[in-house]
Amino acid sequence: METLHDIAKEVHDCRKCPLFKDATHGVPGDGNEKADVFFIGEGPGAEEDKQGKPFVGAAGKFLNEMLESVAWKREDVFIGNIVKHRPPNNRDPEPEEIIACLPYLERQLAVIKPTLIVTLGRHAMHQFLPADFRISQEHGKVFRRHGRLYVPLYHPAAALYHGGLRQTLIEDFQKLPKILKKAKSIGHEENK
Repeated sequence: METLHDIAKEVHDCRKCPLFKDATHGVPGDGNEKADVFFIGEGPGAEEDKQGKPFVGAAGKFLNEMLESVAWKREDVFIGNIVKHRPPNNRDPEPEEIIACLPYLERQLAVIKPTLIVTLGRHAMHQFLPADFRISQEHGKVFRRHGRLYVPLYHPAAALYHGGLRQTLIEDFQKLPKILKKAKSIGHEENK
């Protein structure tokens, strides 16, 4: 049976796209193998590349604050990204880079089997939800696709650079525990 450790080792050794060439570390993801909630961002930034862990820079500090605000701990959730190596100069990931990395993410989702997947930002949202969705219209809403439950949120970095989004993201984040509780109760009813 595959583990997150197995996948992380492959990510560290990955040469499937050119991103590894400029990266210090692969950033497979971090957190609980039995997490109910899986947060998915776009890709590692400079600090994440240095440490080999996701969301450890300024956006990560804000994410940690929001987790604490709903009485969740980083160790209780799983946090990952669409691409596993830092795109140069924090540019958007190229389609071929996403295609190369997506199987790692799908395997992580298969190991963890989260109740709720929270996408952070439009790039992560568009990997799982329709391409015509706009984050400005869909943030904080719940969507079921292919047997999975998704909630797209603004990326914490966007809220840091666009102050008006900060409160919106905090308010959307506050909904997550209720969404999770309801999803788990429905799941228990379906399993009876």
